[in-house]
Amino acid sequence: MERKTRTRKATAITAACAAALLLAAGCSSSSGGKQSEASSSTGSTGKATTARMTIALVTHQAPGDTFWDIVRKGAEAAAAKDNVKLIYSADPNAGNQSNLVQNAIDQKVDGIAITLAKPDALKDVVAKATAANIPVVGLNSGVSEWQKLGLMEFFGQDETVAGEALGKRLNEAGAKKAVCVIQEQGNIGLTQRCDGVKKTFTGTTEVLNVNGTDMPSVKSTITAKLTQDKAIDYVVTLGASYALTATQSVTDAGSKAKVATFDLNKDLTSAISKGTVEFAVDQQPYLQGYLAIDSLWLYKSNGNYMGGGEQAVLTGPAFVDKTNVDKVAAFAAKGTR
Repeated sequence: MERKTRTRKATAITAACAAALLLAAGCSSSSGGKQSEASSSTGSTGKATTARMTIALVTHQAPGDTFWDIVRKGAEAAAAKDNVKLIYSADPNAGNQSNLVQNAIDQKVDGIAITLAKPDALKDVVAKATAANIPVVGLNSGVSEWQKLGLMEFFGQDETVAGEALGKRLNEAGAKKAVCVIQEQGNIGLTQRCDGVKKTFTGTTEVLNVNGTDMPSVKSTITAKLTQDKAIDYVVTLGASYALTATQSVTDAGSKAKVATFDLNKDLTSAISKGTVEFAVDQQPYLQGYLAIDSLWLYKSNGNYMGGGEQAVLTGPAFVDKTNVDKVAAFAAKGTR
């Protein structure tokens, strides 16, 4: 059974909302360009008969970051069920992300779902959406900031809690020195993860900043760190692709360090099965995307607030290791975990 750290209320809310996934039709992810649309057909069994809505999903996805494909699949599944026209756009630059939100406001969409990796840069444009009577929900990044910015709801993981949980796992593993690899400086969620690890891990934790958009540079930077410091016995990465790269760095450096990570994908579940990665913290990105879109439909069609509008709906953390990876891998192969 996956280990979960979440509040009782949020667990009940998430479990109830997750049951709605049974209604979702299968969907495919489109690609190409900064901004694209995903539309759903109507009239099929299990599809909403409510009036057509348009919802914009705007994230801080960097090019090539497949984590967001899973978020998007969840959003598309909800859109297909709810008779929603989904407009997806992304940019890792906070200023550009803000401009994409403004584009959604200009299109007079019925709702906006956004990530708050760099909340200060989105504060003003969120206020503009609110002034235009467009409901805004948050997902994935910004659990500590969504209420301050006036968002209606939030779906994601408390990154500090997740980091603390990972730190405890390191203690259980007998680790003494860990390096926490941050792939995007200024991303509040990533910083909170490493801070959480430091808080509960009784050993030494160092932070290593890398350029996450340049994977060869990520590999060489981690390799150099492991070569220079043989005392490091755990490399903690904050994304599945970086964990897989870190395993190569461990080999290249002749290090005995083990690798643990936040987030997972198909290749990462395979690495856990093989033992090249010890475990992953799963925040369930498919569920985040699904609930963000579904919540806006529920609000528009029935006036519902998930979490009562006061509580974040937590989708993690849950641990995936050798004890449960086979079950999770089946879903990861479908691109939904």
